[in-house]
Amino acid sequence: MDCSVKSIKCGFVNAFIISSGSGAVLVDTGMEDCRYDVLREAREAGVRLLVLTHGHIDHVQNAAYISAELGIPVAMSEKDVNILTDPEAQTMTARDIIGKGILQKRGGSIPPFAPSIFLSEGDSLSPYGIDASVIALPGHTDGSIGLDIAGKYLIVGDALMNMMHPSLPHIYHDRGEMMRSAERITEMGGRIILFGHGKSAENRVWVKKQPAK
Repeated sequence: MDCSVKSIKCGFVNAFIISSGSGAVLVDTGMEDCRYDVLREAREAGVRLLVLTHGHIDHVQNAAYISAELGIPVAMSEKDVNILTDPEAQTMTARDIIGKGILQKRGGSIPPFAPSIFLSEGDSLSPYGIDASVIALPGHTDGSIGLDIAGKYLIVGDALMNMMHPSLPHIYHDRGEMMRSAERITEMGGRIILFGHGKSAENRVWVKKQPAK
């Protein structure tokens, strides 16, 4: 099936609608101040499922609202459920000065919701009319996931970022997993990378190999 991807800019966060002639899926939600824009786009597209790439507030704050308004289930990795109610359940480290700024600005609350679908590596979204499969991209959080769409696009959540330029995430929970996920994305080859933050970009080498001594 042929799929298109529409980006919804929610301040500094991106949400996405993946559509085909058979269905539509919303990926991430932005924060409360953009809830009506996201809801309008999702309603117009006939969204049948809300997928969350990970559990951080800037990606999930509207999940309860949109799920209730549209009567659709919420899907995410079970490994990130803990940070929906306790952001400190997965400690975050800044990789650079941008990351330090992000950590200083974190705050707010997530209206409670209960995911009814837990996604894992290799799960398909074909039951919702979408040619996309789930890939595990841990590191930014334990349960970070991406969506490989028709072998053309790759939604990566915050496994990579494009805030100043395309790069590794500026904050992470597990550095080793973050690096391995970035290497895995590189190995997927020709894809348009759709970031949770920033404009899309071509896939590339995200982790430079250290020269052998």
